[in-house]
Amino acid sequence: MLGANLAVSALSRWPWRKHHVAFLITHLGIITLLTGSLIGRIWGIEGTLTLFKGEPPTNRLLVDEHQLRVRDSDGVVKGFGAEFLHRRPSPRQPRDFGTLASGAKLSVIDYADAIDAKLNPRPLPNGGAPAVHLALNTAMMGQQLDNWLLADDPQHGTFGMGLASIELKRGQAHPSATNGSSAIGNRSSRSETELEESIFAFAKAPGQQIGHVAKGGSTGAKLSLSRPQNGDKGQLTVSIAGKTETIDVAQNLGKDLAIEGTPFRGRIENYWADFRLQDGKPISLSDTPNNPAVVLTIHGRAAPAIDTTAHGNERNVSTNGGGAPVMNESSAAQNHLTLYVAAEGTISYELRSRRLGDSFGRLELNKPLVTGWADWQLVVDRVLPHAEQWMDFTPVKAEKDISQLPDGVRVRVEQDGETFEQWVPAGWQITVPTSPNPIAIAYGWRTVPLPVGLELLDFEVTRNEGSDAPAGFKSSLRISTTDGETANGQCWMNHPFSFPSAWWRTWSGLTFKISQASWNPENLSQSTVQILRDPGWLLKWIGSLLIVAGVFMMFYVKQFRRESASGSDKSRNPKPRVRPLVEA
Repeated sequence: MLGANLAVSALSRWPWRKHHVAFLITHLGIITLLTGSLIGRIWGIEGTLTLFKGEPPTNRLLVDEHQLRVRDSDGVVKGFGAEFLHRRPSPRQPRDFGTLASGAKLSVIDYADAIDAKLNPRPLPNGGAPAVHLALNTAMMGQQLDNWLLADDPQHGTFGMGLASIELKRGQAHPSATNGSSAIGNRSSRSETELEESIFAFAKAPGQQIGHVAKGGSTGAKLSLSRPQNGDKGQLTVSIAGKTETIDVAQNLGKDLAIEGTPFRGRIENYWADFRLQDGKPISLSDTPNNPAVVLTIHGRAAPAIDTTAHGNERNVSTNGGGAPVMNESSAAQNHLTLYVAAEGTISYELRSRRLGDSFGRLELNKPLVTGWADWQLVVDRVLPHAEQWMDFTPVKAEKDISQLPDGVRVRVEQDGETFEQWVPAGWQITVPTSPNPIAIAYGWRTVPLPVGLELLDFEVTRNEGSDAPAGFKSSLRISTTDGETANGQCWMNHPFSFPSAWWRTWSGLTFKISQASWNPENLSQSTVQILRDPGWLLKWIGSLLIVAGVFMMFYVKQFRRESASGSDKSRNPKPRVRPLVEA
């Protein structure tokens, strides 16, 4: 309609004159740009493709368009457009997708920006897999966690909490006795390096602290925070490298300070009067010192403290030279709990604690187990000897951190007077028990098949000199067609490559432009590329250039500007001179 409006506007100036040229060029440019955009929208392709090294070629392109996919009772897969950002459905005004092959009616009755998925296994009379429900709590951090685990399940058989990991298996605990060294806190056998560690200390738990190594290794520092008195923020005692120093928190908050007699410097980064963890972030619920806590960052050049805990059936309490339980991958490996469910439903455990050493035994229901991971305690309160996987999906409020959560829709299926409603997050599939056969419903990005297949040959990450920070990523790809044509190419940031590479295909837009889109730091055999094919790109550029040329001519080239009516009359009919009345 805009193109038709512009064309009629240009034709209304007929017969055209010289001063119409700039006006006509500008309108022609807009119409040309719109035409190129329409061609690209209809016949163009744009999306992403995630590739894995060693896997066969794939041609399933993920495009930026939500879709509801239904595998109907007759086996036919149907796709429905499902964009709800600007027009959200509701139970009163659902989005109706019509009647399925079984006679069931399908509709979407709600949309949520973020959906949280939580395992909630269903009991079975036999078969399935054992499941346990565990609860973890810490008074020091004012936090409680709960989770279901499904035995030997690759996706739901483990639970990671940063500081430690928990795993559920079938069978019974059979720990193997191993001998370990007792070189705890020994620095002499290690070479000096730059160390940086942040340590949380809590006034309510003087013997407990949590550390996070940022560089090098653990400093071996031991912190103790006294309770605030007379309106202050308490005193922080730091024991490190055989030296002890007491620091006033209020006077030194946010200041760099030297720890006398040691190669280390420290900085009290933050203080919380009433410490709690909310959405994984530390906060203070009030200004009243109900649970005072501080975080101290220590850095300096020294040999990292060694933490080698003796192994065996008895708990071996180590001091780590005063070191904190470090929250990194190596610490998570040292802090590990394996739960075992026997055929009769009894539970046993193997516990590895960086602070308490190794232990094993039988675990009773509702009886706390001291883990040695700070002051965390674990309780198993439910056991299902036979269970099947079932996920509960619930919308998440917008005020929480929802950046990592998928959006989702609530579907309704009505058949023979019965109604089934269920949330479906993006990337998930549910099964609805309709008759004569159940149907499967999935929600997520629409996928389209490409006429070419892509294979990841190699993925390279270059690092900045002297650090692990990535400087660039490069994907080496092989492209193949159904006709047997193949080509190899590389793409990295701002350096795409095209296939086919003939010049006339490039100028006509009949080529696939492949660019590096993203990567997975945890899996360097994975790469995501963007694929673009836009047959209207040349018309877009021509239209843009015509618009710029027309506007320039209209405002800055005098010969294409229309003269004003007053100026034209002035040249043909000069204004007569009027004599003053006195002179007349």
